[in-house]
Amino acid sequence: MADLKNVAPLADFDWEAYESGDAANVSREEQQKAYEGSLNKVNDHEVVDGTVIAMNKREVVVNIGFKSDGIIPMSEFRYNPDLKVGDVVEVYIENQEDKKGQLILSHKKARATRSWDRVNEALEKEEIIKGYIKCRTKGGMIVDVFGIEAFLPGSQIDVKPIRDYDVFVGKTMEFKVVKINQEFKNVVVSHKALIEAELEQQKKEIISKLEKGQVLEGTVKNITSYGVFIDLGGVDGLIHITDLSWGRVSDPREVVQLDQKINVVILDFDDEKKRIALGLKQLTPHPWDALDPNLKIGDKVKGKVVVMADYGAFIEIAPGVEGLIHVSEMSWSQHLRSAQDFMKVGDEVEAVILTLDREERKMSLGIKQLKADPWENIEAKYPVGSKHTAKVRNFTNFGVFVEIEEGVDGLIHISDLSWTKKIKHPSEFTQIGAEIEVQVLEIDKENRRLSLGHKQLEENPWDVFETVFTQDSVHEGTIVELLEKGAVIQLEYGVEGFATPKHLVKEDGSQAQLNEKLPFKVIEFNKESKRIILSHSRIFEDAQRAEAKEAKKAAAPKKSAKKEDAPMIQNQAASTTLGDIDALAALKAQMEKGE
Repeated sequence: MADLKNVAPLADFDWEAYESGDAANVSREEQQKAYEGSLNKVNDHEVVDGTVIAMNKREVVVNIGFKSDGIIPMSEFRYNPDLKVGDVVEVYIENQEDKKGQLILSHKKARATRSWDRVNEALEKEEIIKGYIKCRTKGGMIVDVFGIEAFLPGSQIDVKPIRDYDVFVGKTMEFKVVKINQEFKNVVVSHKALIEAELEQQKKEIISKLEKGQVLEGTVKNITSYGVFIDLGGVDGLIHITDLSWGRVSDPREVVQLDQKINVVILDFDDEKKRIALGLKQLTPHPWDALDPNLKIGDKVKGKVVVMADYGAFIEIAPGVEGLIHVSEMSWSQHLRSAQDFMKVGDEVEAVILTLDREERKMSLGIKQLKADPWENIEAKYPVGSKHTAKVRNFTNFGVFVEIEEGVDGLIHISDLSWTKKIKHPSEFTQIGAEIEVQVLEIDKENRRLSLGHKQLEENPWDVFETVFTQDSVHEGTIVELLEKGAVIQLEYGVEGFATPKHLVKEDGSQAQLNEKLPFKVIEFNKESKRIILSHSRIFEDAQRAEAKEAKKAAAPKKSAKKEDAPMIQNQAASTTLGDIDALAALKAQMEKGE
């Protein structure tokens, strides 16, 4: 057993006073009053300052100078991850003593109670405050500021575009109050505003050190349809799409990717507007300088169609080296056509170099040169008298333009379409796009044009007509057209004749009418001009003269002669649509056999 030390009691201790509560001549009430005087006086529902004396992951213990300490959930301090023991925080007294004798405090309510005044003060003084980003919302984020839910627009999070908003949720950041709607109690905050002032100063410093031609390293910050924004370390520059590559670029993403680090060269900058023009392609030699020095006019090259226009196509034969194939160099044909008829963007083509200017960095190409010029041996391929099938391309008042093959055009004069038909316009005879048989009549190599004929493929029916429509022969015809100078008469075999007005007078003195069918006598036949002059009047006039002559003969001594028969119509007029050359040919053959 341990030794006990003898402790002598105080000799002058008043045990009676202690028992009665009057020790040291101080009453119990006075002692209670003195104890309570050592504590802060607090009231329920009041906001006071307290000191953090302990904390763990779940709770924060706060001393407000009261007889007991209060406990606040750590979740109420999410906005302040730097909270530590010894920090002074504001607390709201919910209850000085609950059933368990515990002091109930709330930091959240304390902040909310003072929040509106504090947020207005922060706006007025342009104060930097801390806030806790709670969650995402449409167009931005919700931020806890002094217990108030403030709105942080997406454009105000950072100076550079934000691609992933979710990474900011749960973060505590510094903000500046930029707008308050007093009526609706709405608060808008910005983080971007804090760093813009600093960036402006950085930009001034960076721009003051810039020089044209300087090469800097930057990071791809944003990609647009017209170019790429590069972060040069506090200041942005733009590489226009035309300065990304020596070749044509349809989408900048073909050349760079987001967050990629690249070297760029400064092309130009503006101190006032703080705009910096950058280039990427300028860091590599111009492709024209690297072009094969042995390349010359007449050489064949291969390339890809990069741009199409009505007048031609641009062919990229190497990145940044393009040549133009004019539409006139795409085909030997002289017909106006669009370049889109021959090729489209993306096509791989072979072409021949027609012109090459290395100083001007221009080149013209042709693809028709890959084929032989059809006019080089035109006399051998399409000799005079040869027969071919052509396609009708166009009409004029005087003839038909046709194409025998690509690049070989010819004209059929309107007079060479038909032996017998009187054609006023070629559209009466054929149509555009139709095929037509032709015979080469003449070659004009200098103007690259053939004179062609269609009627020459058939035998000239006027050789037969010469033996049928002999002078004084009578034929039945129909008046198909009345003109001021006479009438057009439709005869057999589809041939037409002409009669002047005086030759259209009938025996009763009346004038022959349109569509009237009458006998006509041939008074003139001209094979060269393909003209037959007719007369209806001559038939009865000649008969009258014959009768008068006969009467005169009767008065004279009688001779053994018989009265002449009336003139006989040698041929009945065929239908006005008759133009059967075969029938004429058969008639001619029969006549030749008879001879």
